[in-house]
Amino acid sequence: MTDYRRLRVALLGAGAVGSQVADLLRTHADELSDRAGAALELVGIAVRNPDAPRDADLPRELFTTDSEQLIVGADIVIELMGGIEPARTDILLALSSGADVVTANKALLATHGPEIFDAADQVGASVYYEAAAAGAIPIIRPLRDSLAGDRVQRIMGIVNGTTNYILDRMDTGGTEFADVLADAQRLGYAEADPTADVEGFDAAQKAAILASLAFHTAVPLEAVHREGITAIDRQTMEAARHAGYVIKLLAVCERITDAEANSPTGEAISVRVYPALIPREHPLASVHGANNAVFVQAEAAGNLMFYGAGAGGVQTASAVLGDVVSAARRHIAGGVGVGESTRANLPVVPIGRVTTRYQITLEVSDEPGVLATVAGILSEGRVSIATIEQTIEPAAEAKSLLPAAQGVAGIARLVIGTHTAREQDLSDTVDRLAASGVVDRVVSVLRVEGN
Repeated sequence: MTDYRRLRVALLGAGAVGSQVADLLRTHADELSDRAGAALELVGIAVRNPDAPRDADLPRELFTTDSEQLIVGADIVIELMGGIEPARTDILLALSSGADVVTANKALLATHGPEIFDAADQVGASVYYEAAAAGAIPIIRPLRDSLAGDRVQRIMGIVNGTTNYILDRMDTGGTEFADVLADAQRLGYAEADPTADVEGFDAAQKAAILASLAFHTAVPLEAVHREGITAIDRQTMEAARHAGYVIKLLAVCERITDAEANSPTGEAISVRVYPALIPREHPLASVHGANNAVFVQAEAAGNLMFYGAGAGGVQTASAVLGDVVSAARRHIAGGVGVGESTRANLPVVPIGRVTTRYQITLEVSDEPGVLATVAGILSEGRVSIATIEQTIEPAAEAKSLLPAAQGVAGIARLVIGTHTAREQDLSDTVDRLAASGVVDRVVSVLRVEGN
């Protein structure tokens, strides 16, 4: 190695990931320097409380509460604080100071990505964020660089480990959602407030980032359709298993042809997060526990899958340090940073214009004529039935499930599989079913993906 200079590295945040990054920067300094082509000097760590306990044994003199002073003069700034502020302000300061930025902040990039990338372009700096979408899984570079000459058609990703752990346990153990969530919290897979995970907010942020890269289009977070997993119960899982499916919370980003799209080619993109049925033979069905996986379909490259740990301090630190080495190499090579490619400007369509297949689960009174009425409402709504299965709950259980069912012979649960339908047609039809008087409860509406 020709050590013609030392690169000053500033770290913002020393939580589970930040502590691991700092420890690895120090303990593997020589190896990292050899790979980068210059010495990497950790000059300081900005934190709120320098005396708080850390996951790694780090020298007290590295810590400071003055992030601004630490940032100015740094060559590379690593932001691992999370949240919007002060992370946004600190990153913009770092870029205006000429530093490259490495971040794992998915929330910030999903909401202020265009502003941050524009600030980097203005000064010829680069922003690296491999750890923002799927932890240790290398997916940002493949989308941004390796597939830059191809046309990505579709991405399906399991990008939240907490929900995958919960759904996997429900599938393999026949356990109810609340019980598995409590176990996930006890094991540290889920936060005390699991809303960001189980309601799909975390996955939606990652979907916005992946779609922006894959389709060279700025995708605002508010354009991502989002649903969580809290409505999935044991019976829904059993019905999926019986039909040959597994339920996963998927981030789906796809290029579609839409006659209503305001684009010269009629192309548009759809970005959505929801629990979906996928066939058990699909590669994503075999993703167990808290692991993540991203399945990419490209025009020339075909099907590609990226699998591994989507979270964890040391795992995420691996992706962060890979970005640090890339940033260091750019400094050595010189020249301006490579900006984000968002020139396609494809419109993001609402979910109502997406077409897919569905599984609708209804609870109805076990009475003559109900099935014919349900089938008629579906037909009127241009939703074609592919399969239908009926199970009968005993009257005693029906009463406990549905007080209004007292006095009837039982409750029938209908599981209806559809052919491909337009989302808006399906949604309107389900509303009519719910208001029809023959349906006691719409238990779930699940999309079928991966066929």
